[in-house]
Formats: sequence, C-alpha cells, structure tokens
Amino acid sequence: MAEIRIDRLHKRFGDFIAVKDSSLVLEDGKFVVLLGPSGCGKTTTLRMIAGLEYPTSGAITLAGDDVTYRRPRERDIAMVFQLFALYPHLGVRGNLEFPLRNEGVPRAEIERRVKEVAAILRIEHLLGSSVNGLAGGDRQRVALGRAIVRQPQAFLMDEPLGTLDAEFRELMCVELRKLHDRLKTTTVFVTHDQNEAMALADHIVVMDQGEILQADDPHGIYNFPATLFVARFIGRPPMNLLVADSPVVRGDTFVRIARRNITVPQVDAPAAVGVLGVRPEYVSLVGNDQGCLGGRVKHVEYFGSHWVVEVETEAGTIKALADKTARPELDLHVGLAFDTRHVVLFDSATEKLLPSATTLAHQPGMRHG
Repeated sequence: MAEIRIDRLHKRFGDFIAVKDSSLVLEDGKFVVLLGPSGCGKTTTLRMIAGLEYPTSGAITLAGDDVTYRRPRERDIAMVFQLFALYPHLGVRGNLEFPLRNEGVPRAEIERRVKEVAAILRIEHLLGSSVNGLAGGDRQRVALGRAIVRQPQAFLMDEPLGTLDAEFRELMCVELRKLHDRLKTTTVFVTHDQNEAMALADHIVVMDQGEILQADDPHGIYNFPATLFVARFIGRPPMNLLVADSPVVRGDTFVRIARRNITVPQVDAPAAVGVLGVRPEYVSLVGNDQGCLGGRVKHVEYFGSHWVVEVETEAGTIKALADKTARPELDLHVGLAFDTRHVVLFDSATEKLLPSATTLAHQPGMRHG
C-alpha cells in the first residue's frame, strides 16, 4: 500500500493542454475515483501515474519515492484496462500466473497466490478454462485477478467496467468495493459514470478541461459542490440552479429570486450575484398559495420509488421529487418549498461555491490545490 502524490502535474500535447498544474494527495489505502466527462484529463492523469505517459512538468511520488520518469515496471503498480487485455492463448490460470512467472516468483508461491486470488474473486471453477468465450463479468474478474496476484503498492483502473452491461456493472461495483475493503490497497479508478463513483469511492476527484475542480468524499461532492460545473454534473436529476435578482452580501440570510425572498444559510462573502442551488429531493410540492415560489407542473417521470416533477416558475424550471403514491397532475398549479438547511449559493461570475454558515462547517475529505 502507498500514498500517491502529484505535484503541479502538467501535460501538453502540442498546443493542447490535457492536464493543468494539478496537485493532489491520494491517501494510502483509499479508493479514489477520477470523475469527469470525456476529454477532461482523468485518463491522462492516470497514465502519468502509471508511467505510460511522462508529464511535461511536475512530479509524482509513490510511497515517498519520486517515480515521475520511471518506467511502468519500476513503479510497483498494477493496471486494469477497459478492454481486459487478456492473453487468449494462456487460459485463465495462465493469465493469473503470467505476471508472477515474469518476475521469477517460485512455483510454490505462484500456486499459493493464484489459489488465494481465485478464491477471493470466486473464479476457482474457471482456473482450467480458456478465456475465450467467458462472459464479460468473468473476463473482468480474471483481469482483476492478474493485477491482484502481483500484490502491488497500488491499483490503477481505467474505466474497467465500461464494456459491461448494466446488470454486470452494478454487480462488479459491489464486488470491487468488497475487494478493496478486504485488500486495503490504494486504488485509483477512472470513470465518467457518477453512479460508479458514488458507489465505489472513498474520495472523488472531479475534473473538467484538464483541471481538478473538487476533491472530496462523496457526501461533500454531492452536498457541497465547489463549482457550478460540479453541481450540474453530479446528481440525477442535477441540482436546481436559480439566479438571484440582486447581489447578496456578507451577513445576508436570504436571496431575492423572482421578486420573492428565499431563506438561505448566512452568507460569509463579499457582494456577489448569487446563484441558489438546491437538490430536487430538498424541494417539496405544497399548496399553490404556499412555499417560496409557485408554478405549473409541466412534466413528470416515474422512477419506482418516486416521481420527478418539473415545475415551470418565473425563475425557470425547477425539479422536485414527489411521493410514489400520487402522480402529480400536468398543468396543476403548485407551490414549492425549499429545505433551507440544504441550500447552497454560488458566485455567478467565478462560478464557485460561496462560503456560508453551512459550507464552512464542512471539511473537504482530500488535499488538493
């Protein structure tokens, strides 16, 4: 196990900057997910940690050793790719044994490790099988086993569940988390899927356009998004965002939206045009003459456990969650009430989270900057 540090990591391909001066501490034994849309720099960051790409500038340390320009085989890491990359001529046992034979591990130790890993991944019955024709989930288990059997200081995983169908992905998320809880090996996992990130991670690093926007635990990422991008990217449905009519200043306990005062946690920032953020689950449908805003139901979606209700208001479309037992009627006039304990504010100019009595109480779960 090992702590991984990246310090002012920068990667340029010609005129294109893939990663911009990123600094981050990936704590020993944690499961860290690099999350963001395609092209945000997460895979390039992972490849630099692995040694498959060298940075234009900056430094990478693994367990205190500078590995910035070391070759992959000199870093004591194991990588799992999206497309499995199994050796078709070796079979399941052969794939598991290959990295150990390559390192000259004694035969008895190879046999012990292979049996142990096969038991952990529940693939003992496949040891005599060919990898050709295995189901996607079993192929991924073999790929994981080939990485685990090496007992590296860290696992690096580049969208390893991306080719699996929805059922297998959900199953493998559970299995990966159980596996990590057992092995406690530092793991860096790349995905664009927020559900995977939330299910797996101790810490999540959200990236966009080569920059780290926020590094925190799942609770912090979801409830205290550092920027408007994170607020929009995380959550299904995403956070409701409403622009205030006028600037908010330090000490304010409300913002004015659509000519109505809406209570918010006390602002602890200089004057800024505020953007109010509230998750749909903290918006309630109330009587037409109640609530802080009113509007007309324009669309509803059924999700089994609840309805997602779109309400058209003077401030824009707002989404709320409604109880599954009653379908809200289209064109119904309703009031909307916000749970003010879960309201956050952003600066519309910088798009960053404004400090308030609520946000200042939260301590981010990772170190970055």
